Amino acid sequence: MTKLEAEFQAKLVKEFEELLPECMVLVKPGYYIQGFPDLMILYKNQWVALEVKRSASAPYEVNQEWYLNELNQMGYAATIYPENCKEIIDEVLQSFGISR
Repeated sequence: MTKLEAEFQAKLVKEFEELLPECMVLVKPGYYIQGFPDLMILYKNQWVALEVKRSASAPYEVNQEWYLNELNQMGYAATIYPENCKEIIDEVLQSFGISR
């Protein structure tokens, strides 16, 4: 993970914890599973999975797209990067039944 990506991820974790004080944000929950998304956000009886990238052009690693597709069929999963951050955060909140 690059420094830029790590800084962006830390900012995201803080923002989700502020927007959803009752949530749990798990960082690298699938550390032992290659390609599993970087963040899982647990809120009440729901969850979302997010793959954090430093930019829209950052490449996927092995299995990342596969896990995102599988998890998105089960709930909500997406790739988040600075260029789509607001849109994805709004979609996450919407998936939890919350509007800004």
